[in-house]
Amino acid sequence: MKILSSMWGRVFAILLLGVLASTVLTWWLTFGERQKTLSQYRDSHAVERAEQLVLALDALPAANREAFLATAPRLGLKVTTLPAATTDVVPRSNYAIAVSKRLDKNFRVMSLPQDPASCPRIPPDFQSSRLPCEALGITLHDGTELRLTVLPPRSPVPPMSPDFIQYLFMFLTSIAVLAFLIAKMTMRPLQQMAQAATDLGQDINRPPLPEKGAKEILQATRAFNAMQARIRQHIAQRTHMLAAITHDLQTPLTRLRLRLEKVGDDDLRDKLIGDLSAMQMLIKDGLDLARSMDSNEALRPLDLDSLLDSVCADANDAGQDVSFEGKPGITVMARPQALRRCLTNLIDNAVKYGHFAKVSLATGTDAAADVLHILIRDGGNGIPPEYQNKVFEPFFRIETSRSRESGGTGLGLTIAQNIAQQHGGQLALTNMSEGGLEVRLTLPVAAA
Repeated sequence: MKILSSMWGRVFAILLLGVLASTVLTWWLTFGERQKTLSQYRDSHAVERAEQLVLALDALPAANREAFLATAPRLGLKVTTLPAATTDVVPRSNYAIAVSKRLDKNFRVMSLPQDPASCPRIPPDFQSSRLPCEALGITLHDGTELRLTVLPPRSPVPPMSPDFIQYLFMFLTSIAVLAFLIAKMTMRPLQQMAQAATDLGQDINRPPLPEKGAKEILQATRAFNAMQARIRQHIAQRTHMLAAITHDLQTPLTRLRLRLEKVGDDDLRDKLIGDLSAMQMLIKDGLDLARSMDSNEALRPLDLDSLLDSVCADANDAGQDVSFEGKPGITVMARPQALRRCLTNLIDNAVKYGHFAKVSLATGTDAAADVLHILIRDGGNGIPPEYQNKVFEPFFRIETSRSRESGGTGLGLTIAQNIAQQHGGQLALTNMSEGGLEVRLTLPVAAA
């Protein structure tokens, strides 16, 4: 079930099932004790009724006993005259022993063989219990011998009334609501921290979490905010350091280039200027890499179709073979300049190493969320599967297919991956069966 895939759903189910199981167990134990108490009471009450009946018959004159016996069946007892040939049955039943203890020693109590025919027919609403239809032989003080038949008591189990069903439904509903509220209240801080971790990957400068709640939540929140502050400080220091290095190198590199223009040897001058240009490109890409991990640009709704059309048009104007097939009306939450840099790097790589780039859009779902796929295909040799994860590492290059003669620094895909992750997306590489490499940039569209 979908609800059990989330943590709050599992907590809700555990709480609900736990409370219901405890309630059922408690009801079962309570009902058992109630049944036991009722049975003991009925046993005692049956013995007491037999005692009262015998004492009443013994106190009455023999002539009046017949009239009194007519009322005995309504008391759950039936009294008849005992045949003269009846003898005591040994051992006596527990009921006979209990009645004998309650009566005076002058009363003789004995158990009689059970005769189903002598037991009254049980009505449909009666049910047998621990006191079955039992016959006792009782001798009064004047020698009168009686046969006392004990009728089975009514079942103590009451029928299920409509009110009981209504109360049970109200009880289960209240338990479910309580479990739902507890699960939501317990999981809310965890959900907030998970969302904060996701937002942190997209914006390192996001506001810190409010420090409130229970002691454990407060401790975790403070640790998360401290971690965010340390990461932000570390990235800022690295960015500032690279920016300072770049700024400080610009002036001597410019002077060096001017002086190289005065070198008389044309071949030597061209080589030195080429090395200087490679150095300047490396410094620029290094700074771009640092900036890709610390973007201060705000997220805003962006028409992706228009952005891709603009990037592809710029590439065509620069003489690159780039085509685009778009789906108008697709909007995502993005940082326009950062996403443009990411797409430019991917298209430049495709044209540089695959001779052309075909850009297209496709929609889909990932982990039950709507996503958008930007597909960039080229006509190159592809990348061996064992290197497809390593090419995202800074300065990593594949000598056989990505020659340094192309002028790259090995940072283009690293910068593109950083920007994609800042948008909650991901880059993936796939070698196509017909040849060439497909770069898939996946971006979420739920927040648009």
